[in-house]
Amino acid sequence: MSGKQWDRAGNRQPNQRKYYIYFMGKKKIIAQNQEELIKEREKVDAKLQKEVKIEPRQKITEGQVYIFSSYNNTIINITDSKGNVLTWASAGAIGFKGAKKSTPFAASKVAETLADRAKKIGIERVKVFVKGIGSGRESAIRSLAARGMEIDSIKDITPIPHNGCRPRKPRRV
Repeated sequence: MSGKQWDRAGNRQPNQRKYYIYFMGKKKIIAQNQEELIKEREKVDAKLQKEVKIEPRQKITEGQVYIFSSYNNTIINITDSKGNVLTWASAGAIGFKGAKKSTPFAASKVAETLADRAKKIGIERVKVFVKGIGSGRESAIRSLAARGMEIDSIKDITPIPHNGCRPRKPRRV
């Protein structure tokens, strides 16, 4: 039964991906057909292939990559050694929508596009700074390395509270 789904009556159904949406406390199931999945993939690939004109002011070989990964999105910036932003990309800007923006797959696609842009600028060696607690942190770093960028260091700059704000009063039952 791999690849094919069957309903209760025993009829074969086409490949579908199911999404669960919670609306006003009720759980609704939205199923996507194979055709809809292919159209969505083509949209993302078209955004990835879109040419971006990047002209460096001078030859830059070293840079810094800032990966911000939240529960909802992954944003990656490439800066020069002074901190001036050269280029950036996010999962939403590439074409992922909704819950798909926060996936490791989306983060790896963002990192791949930025690695290609960095090659056009001339950046080969980078220092990576990771911020946030999302699921796309490691996959973004791995895809940067897989695209041929030489990673000098990886530093986690996620802000950590040192006892932070005052907590709520305890609930009396």
